[in-house]
Amino acid sequence: MNSPSLQEVVLAEPRGFCAGVDRAIDIVDRALEKFGAPVYVRHEIVHNTYVVEDLKSRGAIFIEDLADVPAGATLVFSAHGVPKSVEAEAERRGFQVFDATCPLVTKVHVEVAKLHKEGFEFIMIGHKDHPEVEGTMGQLQDGIYLVEDVADVALVSPKQTERLAVVTQTTLSVDDAALITEAVVARFPSIRKPKMQDICYATQNRQDAVKVLSNEVDLVIVVGSPTSSNSNRLRDVAQRYGAESYMIDNASELQEKWFAGKTRVGLTAGASAPDILVQQVIARMRAFGAVSVRTLDGVEETIKFPLPKGLK
Repeated sequence: MNSPSLQEVVLAEPRGFCAGVDRAIDIVDRALEKFGAPVYVRHEIVHNTYVVEDLKSRGAIFIEDLADVPAGATLVFSAHGVPKSVEAEAERRGFQVFDATCPLVTKVHVEVAKLHKEGFEFIMIGHKDHPEVEGTMGQLQDGIYLVEDVADVALVSPKQTERLAVVTQTTLSVDDAALITEAVVARFPSIRKPKMQDICYATQNRQDAVKVLSNEVDLVIVVGSPTSSNSNRLRDVAQRYGAESYMIDNASELQEKWFAGKTRVGLTAGASAPDILVQQVIARMRAFGAVSVRTLDGVEETIKFPLPKGLK
């Protein structure tokens, strides 16, 4: 059945895979090619159901606990990064390790280690239980305090305030992070902020694109898995900018009733969602009656990250 009003699908630009995700998936692919199955991966390599299931079908085994990895196995750390304790355990147990941590997350880890040596404590803005937050906070044994929202800022009790720095999960809403940072600076005026913000270029670009998209359409569909922080933020941004918005894992989750009375529908994808899912969503929208597809102008991303030694 067609939705008679649906005319046009408008694609955000950029959308979908970023350089860090490309690199992480490539690392698992190449490890499988070079060493054969199974290759063990700590946590989902990226937060996307399709990607994880595809790699599973080719011999990747996703685990949370290194106790589930047999001696001598090949192990990949996910794009989100891991605590120091996990690195140490993997080394102690003699696994062949390839680190798929996004270089932009690694940059935050390096900054934390460097400033910690100078006596700094940290306030981290991020989501509790997200693996990236666990990885960054796990760079230190103590002295790093998590705030999830403005209300949390009043509750933080660092041991001292002379040497205090703020770091951020890389996949937050740019606007939310700015608001929380403002509250942190108001409470701790001398706190050190990163020279460049920690939120990654891909997260920023996709959110900026959705802000533009939301003004042009009646509805925004975000392709991304429920566990994907950056995909959830895209839906939040669309709603904040006045567009009705839904996040779906794949085309089968589209509901035709969403399109009733909607002439123009926007479509984007989180940084961990592959383009094949976007194409399947477009095909389903055409079945619902969409007659044309147009891509907005946007930032062209040319960043590429090198692979680890041993996989090039």
